[in-house]
Amino acid sequence: MTTPAFPTHRLGTTGPEVSALGLGCMGMSGAYGESDRAESIATVHAALDAGVTLLDTGDFYGMGHNELLIAEALRTASLAARERALTSVKFGALRGPANEWGGVDGRPAAVKNFAAYSLQRLGTGHIDVYRIARLDPNVPIEETVGAIAELVEAGYVRRIGLSEVGSETIRRAASVAPIVDLQIEYSLVSRSVEADILPTLRELGIGVTAYGVLSRGLIGGHLDRDQRFGPGDFRAASPRFQSGNLDRNLALVDTLREIAGRKGATVAQTAFAWVLAQGRDIVPLVGARTRERLAEALGSLEVTLDAADLDALGKAFPPGVAAGERYPTAMMAHLDSER
Repeated sequence: MTTPAFPTHRLGTTGPEVSALGLGCMGMSGAYGESDRAESIATVHAALDAGVTLLDTGDFYGMGHNELLIAEALRTASLAARERALTSVKFGALRGPANEWGGVDGRPAAVKNFAAYSLQRLGTGHIDVYRIARLDPNVPIEETVGAIAELVEAGYVRRIGLSEVGSETIRRAASVAPIVDLQIEYSLVSRSVEADILPTLRELGIGVTAYGVLSRGLIGGHLDRDQRFGPGDFRAASPRFQSGNLDRNLALVDTLREIAGRKGATVAQTAFAWVLAQGRDIVPLVGARTRERLAEALGSLEVTLDAADLDALGKAFPPGVAAGERYPTAMMAHLDSER
């Protein structure tokens, strides 16, 4: 699978040129149940060979499993692919041995500790974009970003990003050091970013890496109303996938399928094309775990939505249209972006 001239977007005004679609690797490390390691690595290789340059991970995905998987994929990829690849790493989330949530640690000493372990697992001399996964309510963001800035100065990190924070935190962080992007959920069914956060980012010249474009498969076109989620699958506890909410949300997919059909595209491709159409300062992340799903998502680059299409999608998916929050209540409390 090759893409001769993969389009690129810049991460903010101070960031690097990256592929217009990135690969989000979380699902390869147990977030949605078991995954096939060989297929996961083959999917990373296929993405790199197609022209994807941005690989997104977190040190807590599978408690280091995901970083080790990416390291293996890069080690066994072609030299040209390795040289093009950029790593975006989230840190700070604390876990227990049973995968229980333990909060967030953004203390400067912890930042450097997390980075040291990530560099070792990834087998690289630097991390391209480094960001705390959630705001630590006990540590001023200025201190956390300041610690990352020291890692930048030392050469261990290239650029600084943010994740799931609101406008006030964005401004405070940007007052300390250049911020290249905010990673945040953004999709047809998760549009809260548009009200205040996106205008703030554009004012400050900060880009977006958008995850959850298919809302964890909810609007990907491959689920049905009898769907069951196995052990370890985040969706089993996600409000949007609970029985009553799932029925209402899948009805939205029926509307999306009608619009996609008129474009000769799949539901997933249309969902990605909509996010791509929101601006060149936005890089959607493809959360594919298989080459088949990756190939489908990459096909969104061939889908052009005109003004009438965008208007129809905007009316069919107004802000707040989804039934249920995007995270369980306890996890929503950690989202500075939702306050």
